[in-house]
Amino acid sequence: TGIVDKRTIAALNVPSEVRLAQLKTNLTRLTDLTKIVGKRYVLVNIPAAQVEAVENNAVVSRHSGVVGKPDRPTPMLRSTITDLAFNPMWTLPPTVIKEDLIPKGRDMQERGVGSVLVKFGIDAYEGGKKVDPESIDWTTSRPTQLSYRQVPGKENPLGFLKINFANSSSVYMHDSPKESLFGRNFRAASSGCVRVQNIEELATWLLTGQGSAEQVEHLKETGQTKTVRLRKPVALYFAYVTAWATPDGVIQFRPDVYQKDGVGEIAAAY
Repeated sequence: TGIVDKRTIAALNVPSEVRLAQLKTNLTRLTDLTKIVGKRYVLVNIPAAQVEAVENNAVVSRHSGVVGKPDRPTPMLRSTITDLAFNPMWTLPPTVIKEDLIPKGRDMQERGVGSVLVKFGIDAYEGGKKVDPESIDWTTSRPTQLSYRQVPGKENPLGFLKINFANSSSVYMHDSPKESLFGRNFRAASSGCVRVQNIEELATWLLTGQGSAEQVEHLKETGQTKTVRLRKPVALYFAYVTAWATPDGVIQFRPDVYQKDGVGEIAAAY
């Protein structure tokens, strides 16, 4: 912005010896990464909150992302993108149920302002059967024993596309109805999953040889729910890189958001 605000001052005040230590740490990370990547892959750099589609050592498209908060971190992982779920149903993950849904449900119940499920268009299930939202007492243990799903639509946090890949952390990449988040400098704001700006462009690239930009746009416009399996699965890497150099020789630093660089809080405070 050109304005010396608190975060700018914090970034300027990181000592040079700390920056040198970060460069050494990240050189090792980047060296290890270059040994395993192939010709065509998607790279998510968590500290940069950035998603790149890479082909033949060149970035085909680059997207702003939103990654996990420090207390709900996005995991580092290596996987393969297998399918794209357009206009998906959202099954609420355990963390969101425990940390967000139940506290919100309890709060709304205590204030007598209706059901959290009705407000956000979420259905509760018990043994595969839909539960009457008005029958749920959010102050009991029952809400923890239910499963929850949200139908596609403007309230659905997955937006119009969910990108699936096998992993043990139950995370995925997805669109977001909250475009304003992508404009922030600090974009560690999710519950661990990765939101992707301009996800239509990434989807079109993933569907090379079996789908077009027009088909992707049609699915977005119509709201049709459809899962497309990739004929050629694409490698995916969630990496943690806080420092690197660009071809023009400029060194880039990003906040050590999960404090994995071993330099303490000083490189995470902006």
